[in-house]
Parts: sequence; structure tokens; C-alpha cells
Amino acid sequence: MTTQTTQYRLEQKRDVSAGFPGPKSAELAARRSAVVAGGVASSVPVYVADADGGIITDVDGNSFIDLGSGIAVTSVGASDPAVVAAVQEQVAKFTHTCFMVSPYEGYIAVAEKLAELTPGDHEKRSVLFNSGAEAVENAVKVARIATGRTAVVAFDHAYHGRTNLTMGLTAKANPYKSSPAGSFGPFAPEIYRVPMSYPYREETGIAGKMTGEDAAARAITMIEKQVGAENVAAILIEPIQGEGGFIVPAEGFLPALAKWAKEKGVVFIADEVQSGFCRTGSWFASEHDGVVPDIITMAKGIAGGMPLSAITGRAELMDAVHPGGLGGTYGGNPVACAAALAAIETMEAQDLSARARHIEEQVMGRLRKLAEDVDIIGDLRGRGAMLAMEFVKPGTGATTKEPNAEATKEIAAACLQEGVIILTCGTYGNVVRLLPPLVIGDELLADALDVLEAAIRKAAAA
Repeated sequence: MTTQTTQYRLEQKRDVSAGFPGPKSAELAARRSAVVAGGVASSVPVYVADADGGIITDVDGNSFIDLGSGIAVTSVGASDPAVVAAVQEQVAKFTHTCFMVSPYEGYIAVAEKLAELTPGDHEKRSVLFNSGAEAVENAVKVARIATGRTAVVAFDHAYHGRTNLTMGLTAKANPYKSSPAGSFGPFAPEIYRVPMSYPYREETGIAGKMTGEDAAARAITMIEKQVGAENVAAILIEPIQGEGGFIVPAEGFLPALAKWAKEKGVVFIADEVQSGFCRTGSWFASEHDGVVPDIITMAKGIAGGMPLSAITGRAELMDAVHPGGLGGTYGGNPVACAAALAAIETMEAQDLSARARHIEEQVMGRLRKLAEDVDIIGDLRGRGAMLAMEFVKPGTGATTKEPNAEATKEIAAACLQEGVIILTCGTYGNVVRLLPPLVIGDELLADALDVLEAAIRKAAAA
């Protein structure tokens, strides 16, 4: 384990004695309802005044333990001193020129760092954007130009964004693609979906549970039968699925897919938007499986909370796109680039990959013991500080594995009442995901786990 060297501005202690939502949060909620579209939802009914380390304080003076990190964004904390200083210095010089008009060093420096950090020792090129969805869209553009093909293969339970193309790539309909009120479609064509390796819910046969190689063969057979390898530009996959439920594929699944893609001239794109930058105990989740993606998409944890995303890929693929074919007005904003370089510096200086592995030891040690006592935890999974519990109806864990979305909601609500913010996810709405800032202290994390354990025991006893 690394030595925790983070210096905190805020006291790292939860305290919701002021009550919530308090009068100031209520006032902001009223103002919000008058001007913010109802389609934008928030899971926590309080408004943030400050955040540091593993703590978020609201405008009424409550302090919450943050086990969500703004959906895996604030890995170095929401106000890392190095990021703050770098942003302040850059803002004082210039906030924007547009790299496509008047370029600057920060963009190049980020691309150099990505070439160093991403898997593989091949020659690489990068392009910077603003959001994860932008990164995914542009990775697909590169793959199509480079291969001259159009089909893109995505996987069941996948989440890749909310733009038109990325909605089509995303597997879950409600709320991302449609609702009882209607659909956001029609969606972009030439997207094909195949089964994911989902060990907890995988089918069994004469030989027992399906292996990673078996699951890959199943997907590959479907691709070859229904699409044709010669038509496929890219396979797009999250090495650990995010919104779909933090699904870790069986060992051997990703390498088999990557091997097939290489043999067939298909671009293997790893969507590491949520799993990248030390989150899983290594710089990128692909490394756990020994996979070297042709293109990797990044965002979230890259820049300490500033809006930045990137794609990094093999030079021959990235350079296949004509000049002017990639870019965007704000892509690689100089302030965001400065934040990214500082955030990466913090990750390296504090060895936050090792810190993520230590968090996994703490959390999973507690949860495995808990799972022995309650029958609603169907599965524990994840890597590093990207961990999840899948909840099932009592008595169904080893049989039907019936999803228990109701208990999942109750647990999240109970934790919030005690001052702990947790996030839920999953195709069936029955997964609690844990994404603490990698700089959270051991004592604060233990306190949060106490609250979480109590909430789970209460839900199990109901």
C-alpha cells in the first residue's frame, strides 16, 4: 500500500446534523425547477458548496462521504491542490484559442503523456475532445475511415453515451434511449449487438459455467453469421462495463476477441471512459487482461474534474483520417489540458493505482464477510476502486438470481440519510457501485462501509 500523502482542506468526517434538504438547498431546488429542464435528473437532493478528498459539503452545512466521485471523475479529489494551481496558472494566461486555429503546448503534452501511459509500445497518436461520448464517436469515425468498413459491434449491457450514435451503441433503453413517453430514435445504422461475458448470469451447460473463451466464441460466431467479419470496422467494448453493472468478463474473453479482431483486420476499441486512470488498480483496465487495444477512449478521471476526453490509437489508424476530419472548437481546451497534466502528476506521485488496489482489499474484505450473512447479495465484483454488489431477491441467489431493484434503491436511500453518497447501476437496476475518490482516507472509507453494511443488513431483514 502507498503512503497516503493527501493534505485535506476540509475535515474528513461526515455530519448531516443540519438536516437535508435544508433551506438553502430547498431554495436552489425551487430556482432550478423554474429554469432547468426536467429531463436532467439528480440523485441527491442537496446542492454542493465545497468538496475535498472524500467529503462533499452542501450549502446548508452538511458533510457527506462521497463514494461516487462524480461518476469516477474526481479520482484525485474534487479540489486537488496540483489541479487547482495548474488551472489557476493557465486561466491567467489564456482560456481558449482553439487548437485547430492557434495550437499550444498543453495539448501536445497531454498527447505525449497518453502515448506513454496507454497499453502497448507501438507508435501512437491522440486527439482530444470534451466528453466520453465524443471520444467514442470519434473512435468509430477513425475505425471506419481506416478500414473502409461501416459495421460496429457493441455488446449487451454496454453504455457508451447519450449522443445519437452512442445511444445506438448503448444497450439499455430506459432512460438512455427511450421511456414510456417515447423514443429518442431513430438511431444511427450499422450497429450490431452481441452477448457479453457476464459470469454471474452466464448460461451453464454440460461442462458447467461458460468460460471466457466460450463466451468469446459465441460472440464471434454471431458476428460472422449475422454481420460478416469483412464488414466490421470495429469491436467496441468496455473492459469492465460501467452503467451495465460493473460487469467483469470471464478470464480469456477479451484476449480472444482481440485476437480475432487482429486476424480479421477489425479495429479493437477499448472504452475506458469510466475504468481508466488508476481506477481499477492499473492505469487502464485492459492491462489486467494483457490486451493492447488498437484505440482506447478516455474521459472522466483524466483531468481532475475538468471536461476533457481523448482517443489514443495506433499511428497508422489515427493518421488515416484526412486533415480537418477530426477536431472540435473546445477539444483539448488549454485549461482542461493543464488540469489533466496536473491530475496525472498526482496519480503518479501518490501511486494511485496502488491506492486503488488497497481500497479493493479494504472494501472486498468487508463485503465478502457480509455476503456470508445475508442472502440478498448475489455477486461481488470489480477491480481496484471500481467495485459492485448485485442484489437479488431473498433465496434466489443460487437459483433464479431474480434482480432486487427495490432493495438496491432502499440501500442507496438509507446510506444517503446517514450521509453517504452511493450510486446504483445495472441493466436490471439492482447493482450498487462503489467509486470512491482514490485519495479517500482509510478511516473515512471504513466509516462509509459501516453505514453501507448497516443499510444492507436492514434491507436483508425486511
